Amino acid sequence: MEHTRRAGIHQMISIGCSWGSSQKCLYLTSVYNNVFAAVGIHPNYTSDAAVDHWDRIVRMVGHPKAVALGETGLDRYWDFCPFDLQQDYFDRHIRLSQKTGIPFVVHMRECEQDILDMLIEARDRAPLRGVMHSFTGDLAMAEKCLELGMYISFAGMVTFKKNDALREVAAKIPLDRMLVETDSPYLSPHPLRSIRPNQPAFMLHTAQCLADAKEIPMQTLAKHTVENTYRLFNRMTD
Repeated sequence: MEHTRRAGIHQMISIGCSWGSSQKCLYLTSVYNNVFAAVGIHPNYTSDAAVDHWDRIVRMVGHPKAVALGETGLDRYWDFCPFDLQQDYFDRHIRLSQKTGIPFVVHMRECEQDILDMLIEARDRAPLRGVMHSFTGDLAMAEKCLELGMYISFAGMVTFKKNDALREVAAKIPLDRMLVETDSPYLSPHPLRSIRPNQPAFMLHTAQCLADAKEIPMQTLAKHTVENTYRLFNRMTD
């Protein structure tokens, strides 16, 4: 926490990937005033979810410091869970978001079109309120997500030396729809890639990389991404 404070980061969201880890995130919010929680079941953990775990997630949404649903989404890279089960849980998270107004956090790995198909179908029902977490897609994908009302968030991967294409995508994302994150404990940014686990204080390197890509001052990028965070995760300001 001391490193985080020295980096000028005042509030954080701890993200769940199962019922148990979501419960731990909520516990952290009771220990630290500046920590909030996202509660949900990650696509790669859907096979581990017991019958009543989703009902527990639904109840967790009532906690005043639960500010988001997730991490949810789809993953074709790993084969831990049947894809139709992942789609079922992704749909549950989106529907709960649309019912409650709480934003959802989307994990996407090697399944861009599958994600888009489900977001488009969901958008036909009601507006979407969420973020494409640790985005690594191309500009066409980003633009489609923006059209659907989603925010785009970048983590440490955008700083990696060989990721020129991702930096080019980031440069074109409107400032009012961009977020910065750590994806801790993974994806420590350059020049700290060898340091694990990742931590919130390292986010300054990612933010500086994004500012450089957009050719704007770091302070400008910080102002907009902080405003975007509070606009999207508006329970943090209640």
